[in-house]
Amino acid sequence: MNEGSPVVPPPSRFAMPNPVDADPGNDVIAVGADLEPGTLLAAYRTGLFPMPVDPGRRRSKIAWYSPDPRGVLPLDGLHVSRSLRRSRKSFETRTDTAFEEVMRACADPTREGRWITEEFISAYGHLHDLGWAHSFEVYAGDTLVGGLYGLKIGRLFAGEAMFHHATDASKVALVDTVERLRATGVTLFDVQWATPHLETLGVVEIPRTEYLRRLAAATDGVEISAHRDADDRGTTT
Repeated sequence: MNEGSPVVPPPSRFAMPNPVDADPGNDVIAVGADLEPGTLLAAYRTGLFPMPVDPGRRRSKIAWYSPDPRGVLPLDGLHVSRSLRRSRKSFETRTDTAFEEVMRACADPTREGRWITEEFISAYGHLHDLGWAHSFEVYAGDTLVGGLYGLKIGRLFAGEAMFHHATDASKVALVDTVERLRATGVTLFDVQWATPHLETLGVVEIPRTEYLRRLAAATDGVEISAHRDADDRGTTT
């Protein structure tokens, strides 16, 4: 993972709402805005992430989520079974060598609950080019068989999605990701929602208020956009 300073994009023209003011248990905070780099970075720094309202449409409105409770993976709490340790020996792991391929694999239209659209692939690809978004890949020989991607902002890593085309490949990607994040000083690994599968790997749930507290500490001092004196247009709730 390239640890050089990411390129700071122009600021968003939207004012992202603060989820601290949202009703407890209400995951959708707002609808609207865009997927420009400045908007995405401001959203993640605020505790929000986007998903399309209707991924089946060519262009869909964007919903901004802040789950309550929030799923996080303690970086010292990853569960690695003995069989998974053996599986790791069968694969090679890489970082930031196939970002778009990882996103497209996660966006496989045959997957249940698919939400990653071409618009999202383009938007996060732009963030990757700027140095904010990263992919962690797993190879069997020369074949990409697993991986995950997300955003790194200061000491926050916001995991977005992962996939596997070989047994244990996504788990191997997760183990490699955690090791690399710990080595670069990351303190908060956000996985959005805890699922039964993720819970077997060590993911836990915390209240939104606790997540926002940890987020503020993890992103303190990180510059995400250049200053400008333009009027913001708010998103709609």
